[in-house]
Amino acid sequence: MQRICVIGGSRYFGKLLVRRLQAAGHQLTVINRGSTPPPPGVEHLVVDRDDEAALTAALASRTFDVVVDQVCYTPVQAAIAARAFAGRTRRYVMTSTIEVYDPATAALPTVPPGTPVTEDTVDPASWRVAMDLPWHDDAYLEAHYAEGKRQAEAVLARAAGFEFTSVRSAHVLGGGAMEFTGRLAHYAGRITRGEEITVHAKALPTVFIHYEELADLLRWATMADFTGPVNACSDGPLDVHDLAAIIATQAGREPVYRTVPAGGEASAFSFDRHYAMSNARAKELGFSFAHTTDWLPGAVAETLTAAPSPTA
Repeated sequence: MQRICVIGGSRYFGKLLVRRLQAAGHQLTVINRGSTPPPPGVEHLVVDRDDEAALTAALASRTFDVVVDQVCYTPVQAAIAARAFAGRTRRYVMTSTIEVYDPATAALPTVPPGTPVTEDTVDPASWRVAMDLPWHDDAYLEAHYAEGKRQAEAVLARAAGFEFTSVRSAHVLGGGAMEFTGRLAHYAGRITRGEEITVHAKALPTVFIHYEELADLLRWATMADFTGPVNACSDGPLDVHDLAAIIATQAGREPVYRTVPAGGEASAFSFDRHYAMSNARAKELGFSFAHTTDWLPGAVAETLTAAPSPTA
């Protein structure tokens, strides 16, 4: 049994992670602002993680084997956590994102299309941190989501007193009520209704992961001893046409496309730039991934079942 603290963990794959860690017999503490309580038997600390004094007071004398941070978006939040958990844990796992590799958001090494992007493309140990940017401004944070994640990783990677790993998640999908982002439902709805999907003329592939697979990978990372970033994506990149074709097959409708040039605004999952991740490091460390086409049809079926029928 390990003592594990989950920051966030109130919805989607974080909620599933908490349940699976609890089922495995670990002692769980969940920290969030109280909007959603954890399952019975899980300790709940209601506190705003951005309030350092309140967080430190809430932690009191508690120590943990591992902290899993599901909701760290800025270097300011990371610095607060690094100070608050210094001397309280031996390992810190942060949920990060594929967006750290987006070449539209930072000057990154060029990766030729078709070459999976590896973790060393963004090295948190050397990434520049700017704490004086307006990270507390919601609009700024939304516009600089990828950079916030990069700098948060950088702060925690350099923190003393605990081992650190970041799990860089691909685009997360699920079906029905677990379709957290609404993007799969968006595609399913437009195809079912015969509405246009806006795509780039040369749409490039990206990578996905099912929310259950991501919860399993986070549980694995929690129990492991490796450090540094690790990419989390199912095998089998898909472009927007591949995704639409899987939905169309089950919906019984042909997708309708409107094409825009590179740089134009398109639907989610249509990309005119390449940053599809490699999952080779996670495999080398012992994690086995499903293929995207093994689980995506089931997620699509759940989404179509949950969606209202198209009107005539």
